[in-house]
Amino acid sequence: MKYFIRRFLLAGFLGMGITNAEGQELFVYTEPASNMPAKSVGIRMSNWLMQDNTSNSINYHLIPEVMIGVTKNLMLHVEGFSSNRDKGLSVEGAALYAKYRFFSKDKVNRHLRMAAFARIAINNSTIHEEEIETNGHNSGYELGLIATQLLHKQAISATVSYEQAYGNAAGNEFPTFQANRAINYALSTGRLLLPKTYTDYGQTNLNVMVEMLGQYLPGNGKSFMDLAASVQFIFNSQTRVDVGYKRELYTNMFRTAPNGVLVRVEHLLFNVVK
Repeated sequence: MKYFIRRFLLAGFLGMGITNAEGQELFVYTEPASNMPAKSVGIRMSNWLMQDNTSNSINYHLIPEVMIGVTKNLMLHVEGFSSNRDKGLSVEGAALYAKYRFFSKDKVNRHLRMAAFARIAINNSTIHEEEIETNGHNSGYELGLIATQLLHKQAISATVSYEQAYGNAAGNEFPTFQANRAINYALSTGRLLLPKTYTDYGQTNLNVMVEMLGQYLPGNGKSFMDLAASVQFIFNSQTRVDVGYKRELYTNMFRTAPNGVLVRVEHLLFNVVK
């Protein structure tokens, strides 16, 4: 465990960052402290293909989202959850996510930003693992903080959150022998590779990133740590395509499908909210 913690910290301080043409960092497995532009609407489709360790099959999770930039400091997400765990793609739940940026220190080609976020979710799927995840698996809520440092083409972002799970709908009660509270932590870092020099907003961006994702259950002391690597394309400063792979580095808790691929497509519409 100490080995992975050292690698986690080393990746954060020596890692790479990511920025787009507007100097706003964008990560794949976590959210940055920055928000989408005010009065804009985003449509996002996240496709998770995860290897199920218990059945040697592929778990497919589809998470569509509508994102709204209410102001420059406040954004909202409405999320839906569906998966094929019941032998056919079925709707399993929904969530509301909000993020508020409360601190900004901006300079030329750099900034430090901090934000608070919250998610409340309801889910009707079976509770089949010890990992707690309100973004697609558990009913409950999550509260957290994000700090992001951008340095020209490099950014590093740290996230910490508290998560509380409850019994799922449709009679899927939370197991009494499992811990229902979690502390989540993440360190995300990446780098803008292309273009080398900006001439206009129509240029295609190529970003690469590495993210370390962990969870600790205070109720029983169990934990895990994952490593995720991603590439990201941004077209015309408006359409984004992410491809990532996540792999478990360490765990002592039961998880059914920790390893797999994420493919996400997102499109942003500017100045559509009055």
